[in-house]
Amino acid sequence: MTYSLTRRAMIALAATAALATAVPAAAEGWKPNKPIEMVIMAGTGGGADRLARLFQSIIQKENLAQMPVLPINKGGGSGAEALRYLKDKEGDAHTIMATLNSYYTTPLRTDIGVDIEEYTPIARMALDTFVLWVNADSDIQTLDDYVAAVKAAGGSWKMGGTGTGAEDSLVTAMLEKEFGIKHTYVPFKGGGTVAKNLVGGHIDSTVNNPSEQMGFYQAGKSRPIAAFTAERIEAFPDVPTMGELGHELVYTMQRSFVAPKDMPAEAVAYYTDMFQKLSETEEWQTYTSEKALMPDFLTGDDLQAYFLQERALHSDILTSMGENAGS
Repeated sequence: MTYSLTRRAMIALAATAALATAVPAAAEGWKPNKPIEMVIMAGTGGGADRLARLFQSIIQKENLAQMPVLPINKGGGSGAEALRYLKDKEGDAHTIMATLNSYYTTPLRTDIGVDIEEYTPIARMALDTFVLWVNADSDIQTLDDYVAAVKAAGGSWKMGGTGTGAEDSLVTAMLEKEFGIKHTYVPFKGGGTVAKNLVGGHIDSTVNNPSEQMGFYQAGKSRPIAAFTAERIEAFPDVPTMGELGHELVYTMQRSFVAPKDMPAEAVAYYTDMFQKLSETEEWQTYTSEKALMPDFLTGDDLQAYFLQERALHSDILTSMGENAGS
């Protein structure tokens, strides 16, 4: 079965060009007058946290905001803490939130009184990728080796990931359904902790984002087996995709920013302009290339349409797993 959640709501090039010229003029009418909270709906050390803090650093170095940007981690309940916090900030012009796919899955899995359609879309910066990893000391070299080893473990194979129902567990469920295998899923607070536990020998495999495993990979401590991407990842030219190996398993994670319900339009224009300028910086473009992210800038109604389509697709996946709150 194909799980392709990549580019289903792409903005037209003409609209992007129009945005580039229209937003700065609109943004001139408003500027922040106090520090800006950048809420991160994940714990410290993982891909979402690292990216948010990179954004904060670039904003500061490039003078893209008139006031400081303060990253705040609220990863409790697979992001439920952050989602509720943003709901309570209705109309606030000084709060933005860095999202990942738990933006859809957490409200679907648990009734937390949140409807993401009420939030204000700001900008999608990139799509992050997933790779199947094992410890470099493992005898596993290929996907066939991996499947055989998991089957031989009889359900005791430890797959590390972030919270149950989060992205890593969805990818794990896809593997189990595709190959008829069973893992013991071990959840951690963040992707950085997952990566450390793999190289420490406490778990047997992960589906970490490349940015979370890159340091260990470059140090020769972890081994990529296959990528959950439509095409090979440039940073790992020798790593086959699942599709190349005969299994149409494709999954990406959005790296975006949203704001509270009813944020003033002038503030929305300001932050949209800020992130568009950030997307054009050399540092961001270098980072996406080195960390295997796919830069993919999207804003406004087109971004909201993307969010809602992805929510529907994730609802289908969660229902198949028995994880949907409405199932």
